[in-house]
Amino acid sequence: MSAHRFRKASSKIVLSRDESRRQGRIVKAAVAALPDTDAVRTFLNGHHEGLRGQPLALATASDAGLEAVETALCVEARRSPESC
Repeated sequence: MSAHRFRKASSKIVLSRDESRRQGRIVKAAVAALPDTDAVRTFLNGHHEGLRGQPLALATASDAGLEAVETALCVEARRSPESC
């Protein structure tokens, strides 16, 4: 008689390839634009009034969201969107 081991169902969220790409791109952009990791965390994980949501979630969800967050990041970093 063989013993079967059951694994707990994972509650980990698995991102699609496109979601992973967008998330990686916005994290890299935030690290490059903002002065330190606390500023990066605060910007990406907090609620952004202009975007009406959490920048990391918005950027991960769609290409349009990514572009909007990149623009907001430029403003946050005190740069014009054209220079980003």
